[in-house]
Amino acid sequence: MSTARAPATSRLLLCAALSGALAVASSASARDAAPAQGRVIAGAADYGVLPPRARIEPENRILTERLEQLLPRLMAEAELDLWLVINREYAEDPVYFSLVPQPSFAARRTTMLVFHRKADGSVDKLSVNRYPLGAPYESAWAGGDLAEQWKALGALIAERDPQRIGINVSREWPVADGLTQGLHAQLLEVLSPELQQRLVPAENLVVRWLETRSASELAVYPHIMGIARGVISEAFSSRVITPGATTTDDVAWYIRERFESLGLPIWFMPYVNLQRPGVACEQDNPFCGIDGVIQPGDVLHTDVGICYLKLCTDTQEMAYVARAGESAVPAGLQQALRVGNQWQDILTSEYRTGRPGNEVLARTRAAADKAGIVSSTYTHPLGMFGHAPGPTIGMWDNQGATPVQGDWPLHPSTVYAIEGNIKAQLPEWDGQWVQIKLEQGAVFDGERVIYLAGRQTEWHVVR
Repeated sequence: MSTARAPATSRLLLCAALSGALAVASSASARDAAPAQGRVIAGAADYGVLPPRARIEPENRILTERLEQLLPRLMAEAELDLWLVINREYAEDPVYFSLVPQPSFAARRTTMLVFHRKADGSVDKLSVNRYPLGAPYESAWAGGDLAEQWKALGALIAERDPQRIGINVSREWPVADGLTQGLHAQLLEVLSPELQQRLVPAENLVVRWLETRSASELAVYPHIMGIARGVISEAFSSRVITPGATTTDDVAWYIRERFESLGLPIWFMPYVNLQRPGVACEQDNPFCGIDGVIQPGDVLHTDVGICYLKLCTDTQEMAYVARAGESAVPAGLQQALRVGNQWQDILTSEYRTGRPGNEVLARTRAAADKAGIVSSTYTHPLGMFGHAPGPTIGMWDNQGATPVQGDWPLHPSTVYAIEGNIKAQLPEWDGQWVQIKLEQGAVFDGERVIYLAGRQTEWHVVR
């Protein structure tokens, strides 16, 4: 759909597509105990992308939903009476952009957000800011100089008299460590010694806020994942690749420029690499693949990530470049992809509410080893960041326990990049190892894992 389409029409078409995508994923999961959830997406042209102006309404509607329905529950869970998010222009707290309405780009001078949980469980959303944010925030200060602003914040906190005041300081979670040393010092200056003693790290709240997806976010996420997968399908085709001429770098830049043409920011430069007979891939190599001119018989891999409507993707898929006269992907490669899907099934079958990421990893590794699968697991949460906070399930350079992040338990309504790789020896390559690197976005609903836009179960083929 062209971005030139009228915003109202765009929203209607987008909503219809989103509802359908989630329904397909949910029904597939309900039908099968261990669903394949394979899905072929031909390209991105079937997916609507709202122009920037039309994104403001759904983004702000989702924000209001999160603040009204999600934040009170999470503040109660973290046992916080007050949460402070204090920011300076161009040095914003990482969580800031998840809390402010659009169109808003940066904090103006010093921007203070105050969330007060009241006796009835509801949360007042206040701004102490020379430039009022508007709904859903109530302005608690009418403006003046910076010293007056800080005094106003101190007076507001004293008036509310909270017992536990959350501030964003953390040794272990970068996204929860947004209160700078300078701002922290100024905060202490406007609080009484008694109130200073009530300051506690808000890291549990920050992680839960960023990892938890609302109903509206889960409705739109399949669409966003589908766009990412669609662009990969375009890139891994004869529309883009001419064997013997096109380089892996050419394909990577096609992916980047295609997303830019859709008005979608990438959060890292796309990777594209190749494997072929004669280019060694050792069993203990963490990653296999080289750059260069793409040739018939090559195996291709890409890793891409975009953000749209404040939600990010992280996707890896594989392609095969057919040789002249080949009517099918070599049997060894087809089997290798099936093994990759088997590894995914092993991993997702270990998801349980409350189970730490380290335990999911250990169980996955044990089951994969028992099945004779040479694998590596490095799965992470997705959301407002591509590498979002939440339970770490392995690292590419650490297949053992990860302290703190790996100890974080799984919660319902969280989204993950199901990421890792397997290696297999190919008869067609005289026993040489090939690495199948896969990554697909999926939601854990508390009982099962559902791929939001399906997963790759068939090879992309460049003919």
